[in-house]
Amino acid sequence: MSSGFDTAELPTDPSPSGEAEPRAGAGSGSGADGGGRPWALELFDHGLKKRQKVELLLRMAGNLEGVRALLVTGGDNPGALNWHFRAAGGQWRWAELEHDRIPAIEALLGERVEHAAPDRLPFEDAAFDLVVVIDVHEHLDAVEPLNRELVRLLRPGGRLLVTTPSGNTRLPLARLKRLLGMTPEVYGHRVQGYTHGELEAMARAVGLEPVARGAYARFFTESIELAINLAWVKVLGRSPEGKAPKEGEIAPSDAAGLRKAGGAWGLYRRVFPLIRLVASLDRLIPGRGGYAVAIEARKP
Repeated sequence: MSSGFDTAELPTDPSPSGEAEPRAGAGSGSGADGGGRPWALELFDHGLKKRQKVELLLRMAGNLEGVRALLVTGGDNPGALNWHFRAAGGQWRWAELEHDRIPAIEALLGERVEHAAPDRLPFEDAAFDLVVVIDVHEHLDAVEPLNRELVRLLRPGGRLLVTTPSGNTRLPLARLKRLLGMTPEVYGHRVQGYTHGELEAMARAVGLEPVARGAYARFFTESIELAINLAWVKVLGRSPEGKAPKEGEIAPSDAAGLRKAGGAWGLYRRVFPLIRLVASLDRLIPGRGGYAVAIEARKP
């Protein structure tokens, strides 16, 4: 297990946070089962890691009233992350690195989402009090151009929150993933991830001061996620001809994917209370580390 630490209690219960939710955009679409709830929120409702991620980041972010904030995502987000950050308050803007993901996010939110490149985020200097970057760095060959852009966007005293998978290759499930063929390339990553120390070194290299650490997705949660990813990549996500999903597609990520999963998605929803119970065993593990990490850094 990782022995890192965080500044907030590690979230292990993926139960709903109970916040009021804003109305979806007019084009958000219905759930994959034909119900009224948008499919992106259905996926989020029945997820583990994304819920833990959002809960941790919102605790690290603190009071968002009046805060000018930006969320930067890199493909693995059909809009539910944006939805829940917006529900928490603040004045949010959105940037997505993968152009083909933008229509679904805009349909859910009813708001504009900017297409961004790692070396050019289309916003003015010092535009934000808070910038949140979720699982982007591990997809990049070079991270410094992105980091310099993030600094440019922050006002003096502004804060940056960054999440990535843990880069600790000695973690038991990291080793198991490699043995099962679930390498970083399958996940669409250039590296497995980064450690707290590596992320903090990146922040210091561009003039930011690291001030807090966080972690989520402990052993039982990560085990469940690995089982889901393995089932999708090896069986459920394959084409009728047996072709594997495209690089980075490790689980259903849109309405078509949910339909493709067919009865497996319905079964998963029915047993989700049991899955949540298994994930809650993470509370019994000492320490505060996890298979995904977060840091907070401040601009002087």
